[in-house]
Amino acid sequence: MPDIKENVPPKDASVAESGSCEPETSGLTQEDESSSQDQPSLTDLTETVNEVSKLSSEIGLNHDFHVEENLPANRSSEEGAKDAALSRVRPLVKMGKKKEELRQLSSRHSSEGKVKETMHNDFWDHLKEQLSATPPDFSCALELLKEIKEILLSLLLPRQNRLRSEIEEALDMELIKQEAEHGALDVPYLSKYILNMMTLLCAPVRDEAVQKLENISDPVRLLRGIFQVLGLMKMDMVNYTIQSLQPHLQEHSIQLERAKFQEQLNKQPSLLDHTTKWLTQAAADLSTPPPACLDTPDSSSVAGPAPSEAASNSEPLSPTMVLSQGFLNLLLWDPENEEFPETLLMDRTRLQELESQLHQLTILASVLLVASSFSGSVLFGSPQFVDKLKRITKSLMEEFNSRPEAAMQTVSEQVSQEIHQSLKTMGLAALSSDNTASLIGQLQNIAKKENCVRSVIDQRIHLFLKCCLVLGVQRSLLDLPGGLTLIEAELAELGQKFVNLTRHNQQVFGPYYTEILKTLVSPAQALSTKVESL
Repeated sequence: MPDIKENVPPKDASVAESGSCEPETSGLTQEDESSSQDQPSLTDLTETVNEVSKLSSEIGLNHDFHVEENLPANRSSEEGAKDAALSRVRPLVKMGKKKEELRQLSSRHSSEGKVKETMHNDFWDHLKEQLSATPPDFSCALELLKEIKEILLSLLLPRQNRLRSEIEEALDMELIKQEAEHGALDVPYLSKYILNMMTLLCAPVRDEAVQKLENISDPVRLLRGIFQVLGLMKMDMVNYTIQSLQPHLQEHSIQLERAKFQEQLNKQPSLLDHTTKWLTQAAADLSTPPPACLDTPDSSSVAGPAPSEAASNSEPLSPTMVLSQGFLNLLLWDPENEEFPETLLMDRTRLQELESQLHQLTILASVLLVASSFSGSVLFGSPQFVDKLKRITKSLMEEFNSRPEAAMQTVSEQVSQEIHQSLKTMGLAALSSDNTASLIGQLQNIAKKENCVRSVIDQRIHLFLKCCLVLGVQRSLLDLPGGLTLIEAELAELGQKFVNLTRHNQQVFGPYYTEILKTLVSPAQALSTKVESL
């Protein structure tokens, strides 16, 4: 299922019932009740608590958190929505030789997706045979109808009792079964009722999908389409519920993480040693000016230091500055260094992902900066041209991590060729052979860690992230350091992720940071600024 960006609630069909907009929590099924009788071990409980804590933290941390179907490759979302129904119907399907064919297919192909896809297709083929028989066999169709009814009921809000009673009456499975046995089943009526109910309950973003179903006359295709849209509607409801509960989950996550950490700290008083060392190093870094990059032809087009960067070293240390520097240092963490701050262990994977994203943006911005210095403002005034250079560079990022020289050689050749072709298309003068050679050479030099353009761009991105921590992402985007304007959208995404992570971490561990920072900054500064309010 695609990402659902519109976390919108279903239409409020309970206006006439004065229904609440709070989603309903379904009760335990019989399977849940039977499984709950098995007493888990202490280890299982501990792991469960840790997983719940991680999930709660993820939901509270990521404002765009949403649930999506986890489907194998080459498998449509309609098949994902059908798993529950198939588990009921499968015993009714007499597969015959096809079962043996599936076993042979499974032995030949380890891919679970292909096996499931074949099983689903066989099921739908079998359903078609049943409905085409004389007289029609509705055994499988009735099981699917039962599943549709349960999904519709699960989408109702708590106080939509009238609709609940209406669905129970209109889709009375005992009555429908009797009608099918006597050849009196009104299929068009049932189809129209289900589609009308889906229109009533779905979010506005699904209206078009439901309307398309009304034009399908083939019953098997219609059933497949209904399950596909119902699957999307279920995800809409889940994501709307998550969005509604996010403030509560975030507060719960903060309290839970802090309580668990305090419990461990009581047992192990030295638990903050690495955190103290991390913040001490951040304070030392702020007292030491960064090394200057020697002027080279590569860096001739990079603007000078931003005013905020030039003035930062003259300011007295404050808790905000030290903590911000500490968070920035985590994006440069040596993997061999095992003294990772204890307060950030749960976020280590996220920080590594941000570090990888920052590295990719550094290479991307360096390539664009070098290319723009040779091709001029005419080509780079075209968003399509810039996007094409971005695609060329991004497509080779994976190779860059293992073979940077080879990756940059390919990038340099493709970028040079793209510039040459675009200049020719626009009727502009082509690059001379010397300029072309210089362009390729400077692009290839980006593979070296000590490359000055790359170093300056890396410093500028770190400066941007530092501003994001202090001023926020939107204000920081208004005054981007030189050389970063072409990756503004990518920087905004990186900056927001970084701010969300650090803000959540400060809310959880702010009291501990405050106590540590009292020993690292002047008493006046420590009293005037508290980490909890960052």
